[in-house]
Amino acid sequence: MLIRRTLSEVEPVADKVTSYFYALLFIRHPDLRALFPAAMDVQRDRLFTALLAAARHADDTATLTAYLGRLGRGHRKYGTLPSHYPAVGEALIGALTRYAPGTWNAATEAAWVRVYTAISQIMIDAAAEDEATSPAWWHAEVVSHERRTPDIAVVSVRPDQPYPFLAGQYTSLETPWWPRVWRHYSFSAAPRSDGLLSFHVKAVPAGWVSNALVHRARPGDVLRLGPPAGSMIVDHTTDNGLLCLGGGTGIAPIKALVEDIAEHGRRRPVDVFYGARHDGDLYDIDTMLRLQRSHPWLSVRPVVSDSPTRRLSGQLPHVIRQYGPWPAYDAYLSGPPGMIRSGVSALKGIGIPPHRIRHDEIDELMARTRG
Repeated sequence: MLIRRTLSEVEPVADKVTSYFYALLFIRHPDLRALFPAAMDVQRDRLFTALLAAARHADDTATLTAYLGRLGRGHRKYGTLPSHYPAVGEALIGALTRYAPGTWNAATEAAWVRVYTAISQIMIDAAAEDEATSPAWWHAEVVSHERRTPDIAVVSVRPDQPYPFLAGQYTSLETPWWPRVWRHYSFSAAPRSDGLLSFHVKAVPAGWVSNALVHRARPGDVLRLGPPAGSMIVDHTTDNGLLCLGGGTGIAPIKALVEDIAEHGRRRPVDVFYGARHDGDLYDIDTMLRLQRSHPWLSVRPVVSDSPTRRLSGQLPHVIRQYGPWPAYDAYLSGPPGMIRSGVSALKGIGIPPHRIRHDEIDELMARTRG
């Protein structure tokens, strides 16, 4: 109750609280500034937002542990050490003390100290456990770079050591041109015997990492990879069909899921709706249609929103209402955050229960679209 009261008070002034938090952190502990990118445009919000999100779920142990465990493992690539956590907690308490005067008192501060202690310990333990089996990051050499459109490239890399992941997951990438700036990208293929990893990257306006990967990266360049993440993976213990919605470069993990189904050799129906604004934006349609010709259980339907053609026309989430029914299907969504939100709403509206709808987290998707 005390935590939620504080969150309600600081929410309207979140930008000021965030700025003050980082000011305290860097003034009191200037050595920590080196852990952050030179420009704090995206990173500025992420750490503080993650702390508040964790506090919001303080009474949900399972959700809190899963969320923070992933953060703890992922923060290893930034060089985060157990000794850094007290400094972050100190800055957090300082920022809340200043901007939550209406709810702040001794009892509230004690509650936040208890919560932050729990948060930091979960992250420290997860990082320590991960350190026993995995590096903090992988180096990966670019082996091929294929431009599909003026602003989309398919980039394949070879990690310097085995990189375990599952189809449907994503990772974080750092380029040599923007140190400490990481962005998330989905794997566009299921695990391969040659160990290569592929990504579909769209250059976005002012996107540091995406523009570097599309316009600057060449074979021989070395990137850094964080650990794999994401739960948009296939449950191979069931015979449920897959209903997949992929918008733009969101088709990349959908393609990986199709390959995963094929490699497991089970004839489960897979229906893919591949959405784009214009015909020319369906940059990977030939690949998807080749997969359809090879696998009779796969159906691929291109959907174009803005220019009626021989394709299906309309907004991707709404087109699926014309097909189905989908009572024995698990749904997978990948694409821009707005498409995910409207897609989840549409899928619930046609009767697919929430626990059978899978997609990457919206905050990670937002990081991609800014990158």
